[in-house]
Amino acid sequence: QVQLVESGGGLVQTGGSLRLFCVSSGRTGSMGWFRQAPGKQRESVATINWSGGNTYYADPVRGRFTISRDNVKNIVYLQMNSQKPEDTAVYYCAARGSIVALAAQEAYNYWGQGTQVTVSS
Repeated sequence: QVQLVESGGGLVQTGGSLRLFCVSSGRTGSMGWFRQAPGKQRESVATINWSGGNTYYADPVRGRFTISRDNVKNIVYLQMNSQKPEDTAVYYCAARGSIVALAAQEAYNYWGQGTQVTVSS
């Protein structure tokens, strides 16, 4: 059983930056970041395969967010730049055993508790 713990969320102004961290209790295959805004369904943000050589970004964040991972430390990062009020959401880290990354959240077996990100206008 893999446990995931997110951190790094907080309050930031429009145009600012935050870096999210997801620490895993063990080795994982591919991983992803997802978010859920108030009143909306959870959506994919970014995913990364085991080696880090293949990444996916949802259209709303492409060019502003960067996902990366450190397999020695079992940490996945989400660097968020040029943030917008519409980025406000609870951000969740997720992992799956396969080394192949998929955007669909249904493919992920393990989930963290989430970290709140609020972007003020």
